[in-house]
Amino acid sequence: MSRPDDPSLPPGREPASLLTTAAPAAAADSHGAEMPGNGVAAPIPAPPAPADAVLAVHDLRIGFRSEGQTLPAVKGVSFHIRKGETVALVGESGSGKSITALSTVQLLGASAVVEGSVKYGGREMVGTPERTLRDIRGNDISFIFQEPMTSLNPLHTLEKQLSESLALHQNLTGAKARARIIELLTRVGIRDPETRLADYPHQLSGGQRQRVMIAMALANGPELLIADEPTTALDVTIQAQILDLLAELKAAEGLSMLFISHDLGIVRRIADRVCVMKDGLIVEQGPVEDIFARPRHPYTRKLLEAEPTGLAEPLAETAPVLVETKGLKVWFPIKRGLLRRTVGHVKAVNDATLRLRAGETLGIVGESGSGKTTLALAIMRLIESEGPILFMGQDISAWGGGQLRRLRRDMQIVFQDPFGSLSPRMTVEQIIAEGLGVHGVQKGRDPRQMVAEIMAEVGLDPAMMHRYPHEFSGGQRQRIAIARAMILRPKVVVLDEPTSALDMTVQVQIVALLRELQRKHGLAFLFISHDLRVVRAMSHHIMVMRAGDVVEQGSAAEIFAAPREDYTRALLRAAFPDAVPAAG
Repeated sequence: MSRPDDPSLPPGREPASLLTTAAPAAAADSHGAEMPGNGVAAPIPAPPAPADAVLAVHDLRIGFRSEGQTLPAVKGVSFHIRKGETVALVGESGSGKSITALSTVQLLGASAVVEGSVKYGGREMVGTPERTLRDIRGNDISFIFQEPMTSLNPLHTLEKQLSESLALHQNLTGAKARARIIELLTRVGIRDPETRLADYPHQLSGGQRQRVMIAMALANGPELLIADEPTTALDVTIQAQILDLLAELKAAEGLSMLFISHDLGIVRRIADRVCVMKDGLIVEQGPVEDIFARPRHPYTRKLLEAEPTGLAEPLAETAPVLVETKGLKVWFPIKRGLLRRTVGHVKAVNDATLRLRAGETLGIVGESGSGKTTLALAIMRLIESEGPILFMGQDISAWGGGQLRRLRRDMQIVFQDPFGSLSPRMTVEQIIAEGLGVHGVQKGRDPRQMVAEIMAEVGLDPAMMHRYPHEFSGGQRQRIAIARAMILRPKVVVLDEPTSALDMTVQVQIVALLRELQRKHGLAFLFISHDLRVVRAMSHHIMVMRAGDVVEQGSAAEIFAAPREDYTRALLRAAFPDAVPAAG
């Protein structure tokens, strides 16, 4: 771990001042938070750490060396965690939450410069020899990360991955290690763990993989658990299960927890105290009840207000039907044996019937594997299906070649992960204009001017069209993906989890943008999401799917006010725990 006295620092620099920034004089704003001379609300001072704190962070400053200079990322953070307490670090992407967490056991890499103090059980972690840190990592302090597939080795079985930690820290091998692994998997809710020991990560669902990550984190009986966005990529029901599991483990094991999230709804359910981070600073901290009931800092109030609100605008009765399906079915054959005979089917979508009108949003909800995306891909004729698919009155289920190419202009899709769907080797101009190269440009129109116009329409500066995707934030990348779809002026747009990877404040902006584009152009949206708060704000009608079946559908008002099916009520209960709908 790099330290301020590292000999590789640029000559002529004073190590003590590498990460020091002067604070301008402060004044009070109308809400009681201090306002420095630049008009930005100053952080509210942190309380002193008690002597018995499990983790005590004081004046932590972190920077990263780049091209002869040190760029500050964390600018003087102080907080503490008591035994058995859950403290949440909340804030938008880039606020410094994860960097702060990684610094507790010095996992930031050679380019990092760390100043200040991080004490675990009274022992200073900053500057501690690597050998000592290795004993603490995974043994006393364990991590649970956001995406388990990036943390689990795809080439090793569950038993091998769990046994490595037990052998390293506890010298447990053989039958004793296996017994401990089964105990851990049982503890985190993996059914029939004996039969899953030989499984690989790809054979598990998202929720199961996260449970395995929790089992690995608990393997050596840590005192402090650091959970970095552990539920962001999960369905609402699985998310609720993981939060309940963490709460149970905390109570049973006496764990202390540092919980990192951008979702204040989740934080409210699990945290005892909250630290709000912005631009490398903790601007406010305190008991969870105080933060939610009486936020003092303007940024905290902004986060609390960042939730999609309102309802979809009423639909005109004369709006024409654009898409209609009747008994749509998508079954994937299961083939076995030398001759690859079909022995069964994966029934991804069964008997899906729907209608979508111009200017309407149909929200499709359900857990992972329910068939939501498969249904949308079938409607777009990107996968094979059975049953009629009507687009503007014409059955397109048997279309091919040039007919499908013309259809693509009218039906576009925006994916969940904009960074994964945008080519890193193409400029924004090339990405947005790609469809024009395939479908042609209207006579007399300049492609570059069309790109500039659509960028301005989705809230991007046309002057940035020569940049590459990595030079934009997550919200800006999603706007690029929307612009790429919109430049062709489609009639139907499939939105596949377009906000789930975004900060709450950015979600609100994207929802507002989509509403405006729909109002302006009469777009029909197929909106796929597991975030029922966003679905409620966007949708006119709702379709609820489970294991390929459409279990319920109706107007958004009906579904949210009086769901008929137990499964729908379970989804709503997970998303809105304080407003459980009554059984019908």
